[in-house]
Amino acid sequence: MEPRKKVAIIVAGGSGTRMGSAIPKQFLELAGKPVLWHTVTAFVKAYSDMQIVLVLPEVHFSYVESWLPEFAGTTVTLVKGGETRFHSVKNGLDQVKEPAVIFIHDGVRPLASTALIRSCYEAALAHGSAIPAIDMKDSIREIGEEGNRAVNRERFKIIQTPQTFLSELILPAFALPYDPLFTDEATVVERQGHRIQLVPGEEANIKITRPLDLVIASTLLDHPRS
Repeated sequence: MEPRKKVAIIVAGGSGTRMGSAIPKQFLELAGKPVLWHTVTAFVKAYSDMQIVLVLPEVHFSYVESWLPEFAGTTVTLVKGGETRFHSVKNGLDQVKEPAVIFIHDGVRPLASTALIRSCYEAALAHGSAIPAIDMKDSIREIGEEGNRAVNRERFKIIQTPQTFLSELILPAFALPYDPLFTDEATVVERQGHRIQLVPGEEANIKITRPLDLVIASTLLDHPRS
């Protein structure tokens, strides 16, 4: 398949509740820059022609407008978020007007490597979708009405972002009515009968939700990957 337009829809609608901070977690400082700045930078570094769509509450636009000029060579569009993640992603997808490979990424995953982003792009071109996943290391148990039982962790994967799709798969999928069972973008696309392609994720591609995550992310930034 020929190279495609590339659009990264970065969803940044979180609050600072679990961080114990009045500042939303995507705007907390990491190595001297906001977390979200690092997230945007990861995609700009991966492909020089990447287009960025930032989806966030309108009241948070001012948090990013001060540093957006640093990405003057990149098309960056600010879009108002929705009531749920589904609706926020849908608002972002409304900005895509031509065939593209679309990355849907958590704003608080600032450490996705160039290699991972490019791997997702290539896999989406080949298979229609690319969902990063890593192995579970801990033992897990299933909770039921009659108690709990051990299950085989090798049958499960931990899912990450960027969840990546050809536009002709994800755009029609998000025309579906909202369903609370849509836990991520893959579940929406899957509802239309498409198979989901898993690709190797990265241990370092952490989601920053708690104070310890910032410490880990800062350490990982001191040891950059390709």
